[in-house]
Amino acid sequence: MAELSHLADWCDGLLQKLSASERRQLVRQIATDLRRANVQRIAQQVTPEGEAFAPRKPNKLREKKGQIRKRMFTKLRMARNLKAGAKGDEASVTFAGRAQWVARVHHYGLRDKVKRGGPEVTYVARPLLGLSDADRKRVTDLVLANLVA
Repeated sequence: MAELSHLADWCDGLLQKLSASERRQLVRQIATDLRRANVQRIAQQVTPEGEAFAPRKPNKLREKKGQIRKRMFTKLRMARNLKAGAKGDEASVTFAGRAQWVARVHHYGLRDKVKRGGPEVTYVARPLLGLSDADRKRVTDLVLANLVA
């Protein structure tokens, strides 16, 4: 988290050199770029640090012949659930609605019911959102490109 505040401090000084509309446009571009990067990572089943997600627990019903196994979090990465936002000088990537609760449980590895009235289970932590080194580099490149242009 310290690296994130360092990046924010670095960008803050440079962003002051842009006009308000240019800043808004840049922040929006950063938010959509970070959303796209996180969607790709979730689709590849990889954490922001580059590690593979912990595999699902074995389920005898799922292993039956002819059963289709879906990848995890296919609905979470849809545009209606994963939102890119920009307010003022802040860019954010968040989950919306019920997807926010599901993502929180999986991101932090919390306890939750599998379904309404079902058993309570402790989920394995699978970090969904975050900044990788490539994301940090992409943000600095976007800021520098807008300052030069």
